[in-house]
Amino acid sequence: MEENTLIHISNRIKEIRREKNITVQELADRVNVSKGLISQIENNRTIPSLLVLVNIISALEVDLNQFFKDINPGALPAVIIRRKEDYDTFEKEQAVGFLYQRIFTKTMKNSTVDIVLLELEPDATRPMVETEAFEYKYILSGKVNYVFEDQTYTLNQGDSMLFDGRLPHTPKNPTNEKAIMLIVYFFEQNGNGPL
Repeated sequence: MEENTLIHISNRIKEIRREKNITVQELADRVNVSKGLISQIENNRTIPSLLVLVNIISALEVDLNQFFKDINPGALPAVIIRRKEDYDTFEKEQAVGFLYQRIFTKTMKNSTVDIVLLELEPDATRPMVETEAFEYKYILSGKVNYVFEDQTYTLNQGDSMLFDGRLPHTPKNPTNEKAIMLIVYFFEQNGNGPL
């Protein structure tokens, strides 16, 4: 299974458990496994066996088809926006005072990752460009309008986005202060374009 599919499954288990007001311990008791195992599965730290996964879904009283209905390992949409309030918070065992937030996860095979810090001045301009990579942007400070041919997205500090760089695009700083972005480019090495 691809990593992003496993994360969808982990998140779905946690989401349903919380919707039904079931504690991690209660779910563990229903499945007859340890609380630590449920926690590791929900936080994508271990892959459950098929039997354990089926037992978890059964213990959550959800139909198997319903559980997997929204889990799609297929292609990504052209642009994905994640607001900072939507990041998935998770815990690791025996960690105190650590706040982990999963922003994006994408399986990469035969790819090169290029990580860049961009400072965008208020009067910065450039034409629309295309990149042979998926591009991930995280706004460290300031505000950025990301302009595509048919849409403009406004991103504030803490927001992020992932998109296919082959879409013509350019960032604009609509304020009087410098904006700073963390950028990660995902290039596929076999020459077939983005991941």
